[in-house]
Amino acid sequence: MGEFELIERFFLRPARRAALGGGDDCALLAVAPGMQLAISCDMLVEGRHFLSTVDPQWLGHKALAVNLSDLAACGAQPLAFSLALAMPRAEAAWLEPFARGLLALADAHDCELIGGDTTQGPLNICITVFGEVPAGGALLRSGARVGDDLYVSGTVGDARLALEVFRGGLSVPQEVFAQARARMEQPAPRVALGIALRGVASAAIDVSDGLLGDLRHILKQSGVGACIQTEVAVTLMATPLEVPGLELSTAQRLDYVLAGGDDYELLFTAPHEGRAAVQAAAAQSATAVTRIGSIESGSSVRLLDRQGQQMPNSYGSFDHFA
Repeated sequence: MGEFELIERFFLRPARRAALGGGDDCALLAVAPGMQLAISCDMLVEGRHFLSTVDPQWLGHKALAVNLSDLAACGAQPLAFSLALAMPRAEAAWLEPFARGLLALADAHDCELIGGDTTQGPLNICITVFGEVPAGGALLRSGARVGDDLYVSGTVGDARLALEVFRGGLSVPQEVFAQARARMEQPAPRVALGIALRGVASAAIDVSDGLLGDLRHILKQSGVGACIQTEVAVTLMATPLEVPGLELSTAQRLDYVLAGGDDYELLFTAPHEGRAAVQAAAAQSATAVTRIGSIESGSSVRLLDRQGQQMPNSYGSFDHFA
């Protein structure tokens, strides 16, 4: 199978929203008046971001999901994306489910594939995604203010649990592993929540490298600090606190939640007086949100126990070059 046959068979689709889609040297996108173009790019490398055993369908899903998650963190509506794909061999048995997972998620978010590139090499997937957001309406990392509440969407920490099982460092019941693996391999980008939070949240970021590590990006760009209620944080995993056959301490759960990564949930701040608006945004987007702490003066993150006492904070986050 040649390069152009591969593209035509698995990835070439008629242009819908784009003024010009794939098949020419450039695609053309028209943005509505009063809107700004939001652009993000993420690369997934085999052995670094995903295991060789992953189902190609879920790899296609995740490759786009992590990019849509960036749009969600800015409150942007997805428009289109490009795909750069390197792979050792052009095999229909792999390409068919990969394309199915990729394009199913694209269709669910009305985000069309408008071009890209393919080449032979180690398995590497690079997607650039385009969205639109009202001028001046994007959610940024720099807007958090002292007194704001700190929230996270959905569940956090289960992807890390799945990774530990894959690494052989943890044994869990099969149903627990299946649920955690789904969280790792099939993340749900919180696009609807991000859009609903426009004008409500003061700052936002998606949780990809670990909750605390990503929170520090907000704190640095906003010039503030934060405190987190660990009693609330340990409840953020979808995995129940007590499961027969699962030996997972409170300390482990807290580590998975705060430093695990690969969750692709939204971490955001909002003014204290905006709590009703936050809940309305959560209901509108059918996405649960949990208030886990608050923004305060300073530049550090304080972890507080049930009694309000400060706990040691030695949690790190994922770093590609660490």
